[in-house]
Amino acid sequence: MKAYKLVVTGIVQGVGFRPLIFRLASNLGLKGYVRNVGGSEVEIHIEGYEKSLNEFIRVLKESLPPIARIEELSIYEVGVVGFKDFKILPSSPEAIKYSMIPPDIGICDDCLKEVLDSRDRRYRYPFNSCVWCGPRFSMMYRTPYDRVNTSMNDFPLCNDCLSEYEDPNNIRRFHAQGISCLRCGPKVSLYTSTGELVVCEDPIVEVGKLINEGYIVGVKGLGGYHIAALATDDDVVIKLRLRKNRPQKPFAIMALNEFIASKLCYLSDEAVKILKSPERPIVLLPKRDGSPVSKYVSPGLDVEGVFLPYTALHYLLLDATKDRFSIMTSGNPGGKPMCIDDECAFKLLKDYVDYFLIHNRVIVNRVDDSVVRFTNGKLVILRRGRGYTPQWIRTKFKFKRPVIAFGAELQSAGAIAFDDKIVLTQYIGDVDDYDVLNDLDKYLSWFIRTYNIDVSNAYLVIDKHPNYTSRVLAEDYLRRYGGDLIEVQHHYAHALTTTTDLGLDPNDDFIAVVLDGVGYGDDGNVWGGEVIRGDYVGYMRLGHLEYIVLPDSDYSIRFPIRVLTSFLYKILRDDEEVIKLISKLGLIEVFRYGIDEVYIVLKRIRESKILTSSTGRFLDSVSVLLKVCFERTYEGEPAIKLEAIGSRGKLLDGFEEFVGVSDDRYIVLTTKIIEKILENLDRDVSDLAFSTQYSLGRSLGEIVRRLVYGTRTNYVVLGGGAVVNSIIVKGLEDLLNNYDIKVYLPRRVPPNDGGIAIGQVVSTYGFNT
Repeated sequence: MKAYKLVVTGIVQGVGFRPLIFRLASNLGLKGYVRNVGGSEVEIHIEGYEKSLNEFIRVLKESLPPIARIEELSIYEVGVVGFKDFKILPSSPEAIKYSMIPPDIGICDDCLKEVLDSRDRRYRYPFNSCVWCGPRFSMMYRTPYDRVNTSMNDFPLCNDCLSEYEDPNNIRRFHAQGISCLRCGPKVSLYTSTGELVVCEDPIVEVGKLINEGYIVGVKGLGGYHIAALATDDDVVIKLRLRKNRPQKPFAIMALNEFIASKLCYLSDEAVKILKSPERPIVLLPKRDGSPVSKYVSPGLDVEGVFLPYTALHYLLLDATKDRFSIMTSGNPGGKPMCIDDECAFKLLKDYVDYFLIHNRVIVNRVDDSVVRFTNGKLVILRRGRGYTPQWIRTKFKFKRPVIAFGAELQSAGAIAFDDKIVLTQYIGDVDDYDVLNDLDKYLSWFIRTYNIDVSNAYLVIDKHPNYTSRVLAEDYLRRYGGDLIEVQHHYAHALTTTTDLGLDPNDDFIAVVLDGVGYGDDGNVWGGEVIRGDYVGYMRLGHLEYIVLPDSDYSIRFPIRVLTSFLYKILRDDEEVIKLISKLGLIEVFRYGIDEVYIVLKRIRESKILTSSTGRFLDSVSVLLKVCFERTYEGEPAIKLEAIGSRGKLLDGFEEFVGVSDDRYIVLTTKIIEKILENLDRDVSDLAFSTQYSLGRSLGEIVRRLVYGTRTNYVVLGGGAVVNSIIVKGLEDLLNNYDIKVYLPRRVPPNDGGIAIGQVVSTYGFNT
C-alpha cells in the first residue's frame, strides 16, 4: 500500500476535473479525496496498491474532460492515512500552487441538444450548462471556482438539479457548479427602453419578433450587454448608426450556425473550426458575393465579423428571427466600457435601443467578445476577451519580484506576473476614458487579490509615453502601495510580447519588425515603423520608416490629408507646388476649410518639430491619396479600408524595395513610394493599394535580410497593430522565404496594444530574474 499527494495546475477547476478524479479512483478501488484549492489548482490524496496508483496516474493524463488542461502535475509520496472511500471534499481557500482561472466556455453540443429537445426538462432553457461549458470567469467573485463564489449562488439547486449534482454517474453534471434549470435558475424578462415590463409568454420569442419588425434590442448576455438588430435592413442599420453616432465602424453579426454563416462569408475548414471552438470568437472572414447583409454593416471592408451563439439564450433568440442571424454588437456608448448591469443599460443604452431583454444573473466580470482574423493565412487575435481570458502565458524563467503592467492607451489591457506566469487581463479598451481607466484598476486589482500579489514589492511597468493615462494609474499605485516604477519603450515591449508568446529562448538575440500608429521614441519623436535587434535585456533601433513632419497630433490622425500634405511637401519643398498638386488630385475639398486650411497646414509643417516614422500615418496618407478613406472615425479605419481595397489587386511593375541608409540605420523610403504612386495614378486603385502595401512589406523584409546576413538568426518576430495587414506580411514573407528566414506573429495574444502588457512585464527580465 502506498499514498500519493497530487497537486494539479492548468485549467482544472470548473471543467469536470474533480468528477473525473472521483470516477477514476472509484473504478480502481482507490481511497482518499480530491478538492479545489484557492489558487485555482486541484489537490488529490490517493492511496491503494502501487499498481492501481500507477494506473490512475496513467489514465488521468489520457482521460481529461474536453476543455481541461494539465500544465503541471506534482506527485509526492506521503503516508497512508487509511481512508475508507474516495470523496470530493469542500474546497480550501488556501493556495498550494497557483493555477489558471477557467475562462467562459461556449455552449456544448450536448447542452444545446437538451435545449432543443421538447422531451427534455431543460427544453428552451436559456442558461443551460454543464461541466464542459458555460460561464466561468464572468460570474466569479473569487477563487476557488465553487458555486458559492459565483453569482450562481443566488440560485439554490432544485431537487432534480441537486440529484444530478450528487450523481457520480452523471458525467456532465456531477459536481457541476454552474448548473440550473427552468425551475431554479435565472429568468429572462422583456422591458421597454423606459423600464416598463412587457408581459408576454416567452420574452425571447417576443424579442425575435421585435427584431423582425425593425426594432433594436439591448440583450444582456454572458459577459455584458449586446445590441441586436436586423442586419439585412439598410434603414435599421442606418438608424442604429445614427443612434450610436457610429458612422463607419463595423458591427459584428451572430449567425445561428455555420450553415447560416456560410451564406454571409466564405468559410474554410479552419474558419469553421474556430467559429465552433469553445472560445467562439468573432472571426473576420471574406464577404460572400451576394450576401444578404446590408452594405452599411461593415462599409468599405472586404470582411465580415461573424460569430456563432455561445449561450442557449443567443441561440434561441436567433432561431426566433426570420434571418437566423443578427447584428450583435457591444452594448456601450462610444469609448465607454460595455454595460454589465441593468442600471448601466437603462441609463446609458436607452437612447440606442427600443427594448431590453434582461436576466437576473449578476455579471461579475465584464468580458467582451474576442475577435480574431487570418493574416496571410495565420490566425491572429485582435481582441482577447471571452473564451481566452484569463489563461496565462508561461515564461522560461522566473520573476524574483511580482510585476504589474499597465498597458498602453488605446485598445489596451493590463497584466500581472509572478513566478513564471503572466496573467493578461481581459480586453479593457481606451483608457483615456475615465470609466475605462477605472475598469483597468478594477481588473488589475481582481487579479492582484486572486494571486496574492504584494504590490509594495512589485515592479510597476508603464509605457515611456509621458502623457499616457495608464501612467496616471501606475503613479497612483505607487503613492498608495509603494513598489518601483519602470518605463519601457513602446515598440520594444511589442517585440518582447511576441518573443514571450512564442516561447523563444531569452538568451537569444532577436530581430523584430514593429508596425503601429503611435509610440513614444527614445529621441522624442513619434515612432511606429521600426526594425530592432534586441534581447530580453535591451535593444538597438537599426531601421525604421522614413521620418516625416507631423503637423499636429490629434487632427492629423483624424484627418490624414494633413499628413499626406507633409509627404508632398517633403517631395516638392514648395508651398505653391504642393497646393497645385493637391488641387490637381482633386483633394482640396477634403480639407474641411478648403484652401485656407492647406496654407495653415503647410505653415505648421514648416514650424513643427514633431517627426514620425509611423506605419499608420503612412498607410492613412496613401488611403487619402487613392481616395479610399478621408477621415478616421475608428481606430485604424483608413489603413483597414486600404487593405480591403488592395486585397483584390495585383503587383505593378516598379513597386519593389525602397530602402536607404541614414545615420547608420536602414530607412524605408516612404516618400519614394508616394512618388511611385503619383507616377501611376492612372492605374487601377486596387492594384496601387496592393502594390504600395506589398512594397512596404518587401522593403521591411529587405532590411531584415541585411541584418540577418552573417548572423545565426534565421527568424524575425512581428508586433504592433499594423502587422495584422495580410498584404504587408505577404510582401515581407515572400522576400524572406527566398533566404529561409522565418516570420513569426504572436499566436495567443494580440500583436496590438491589447497584448503589450506582456512585453512590459518581460522588460524587467534583466534585473528581475
